[in-house]
Amino acid sequence: MTRVVVEADGGSRGNPGPAGYGAVVFDADHRTILAERQASVGRATNNVAEYKGLIAGLTAAAELGADEVDVRMDSKLVVEQMSGRWQVKHPDMKPLAAEARALAGRFARVSFTWIPRAENAHADRLANEAMDAAAESAGGDAAAESADGDAAQDPVVQDSRGTTAPDPGKTSSPGWTGATGTPTRLLLLRHGQTPLSVERRYSGRGNPPLTELGREQALAAARRIGARGGVAAVVSSPLGRARETATAAADALGLPLTVHDGLIETDFGDWEGLTFGEAAERDPELHRRWLGDTSVRPPKGESFDEVAKRIEVVRDDLLAEYGGSTVLVVSHVTPIKTFLQLALESGPSLLYRLHLDLASLSIAEFYPDGGSSVRLVNDTSHL
Repeated sequence: MTRVVVEADGGSRGNPGPAGYGAVVFDADHRTILAERQASVGRATNNVAEYKGLIAGLTAAAELGADEVDVRMDSKLVVEQMSGRWQVKHPDMKPLAAEARALAGRFARVSFTWIPRAENAHADRLANEAMDAAAESAGGDAAAESADGDAAQDPVVQDSRGTTAPDPGKTSSPGWTGATGTPTRLLLLRHGQTPLSVERRYSGRGNPPLTELGREQALAAARRIGARGGVAAVVSSPLGRARETATAAADALGLPLTVHDGLIETDFGDWEGLTFGEAAERDPELHRRWLGDTSVRPPKGESFDEVAKRIEVVRDDLLAEYGGSTVLVVSHVTPIKTFLQLALESGPSLLYRLHLDLASLSIAEFYPDGGSSVRLVNDTSHL
């Protein structure tokens, strides 16, 4: 039996935007490269490009005569769907998933494993090269359109009097950005008060319960969101303080609670449970660098850059699963700030300068053409 390892990746500049994929086939020992594949796929989403990368990798493995394939990808969505644990609901994904399954059926055995992006560097590089080529092509097309004198316009229709009006079948983002389509609206709710938040201690992967005030805050937020309605799903961090807050809202909405592990708070490592001053005294130089550099990890902990990569995956999962709907996301300070940072396309300074109160509500929208907007930040009017 011939066993190979397939690593694949895909991406989009804009999601959707100029997209490309990369795939590499290694021998069973992961030492020798047997094949490489990369290509631009025009304008597409991250998930479409990731599936294209998987298909290319499986095709290359079949051409090499492999019998067993170990697929490794940093796309949790693709890995979970191909493993049969998540349903494929998005219409753009269904034919690609079917094609990938048909290819997988040609082998005696295929396994799918999620790996961190850092461990998928070869395929990621190939995908980025393909995206660069796609972006250059898209830029040339845009320049040609500009030379023809065509200006970008919102879709319009003519009314019975022959005048033009915005197409009611299209939804534009607020302001002058021109983003179109129906956005996925994320209601970002921070959990209620815990004993550690009262004492202003780092609270990451620990699991303190809500205080009595925290439970009151959760119920107040639930009443507000329940009265608002229009929510398609409630998705929570796995930690108890978030789940308790989310459960109150889910009950008010009459919806089940879904847990997404990617929404968990930052791992503060050895600083868990310490105050700001205690952490600074314990590791003065490291703590100073951590306050200004998002790549720095607390001792045995997780950097903000690593949180950002995790939240990008969560965002893509939510867009794929609930595209065009309103979703209540119950999480923690850093994940919520990161969602807002993604929507604003802002730099890392936002993480250090933005304040989010306990049980506060923020709203970010992500459009199918890659646009995004922030409609609300740190609203506590329900408390």
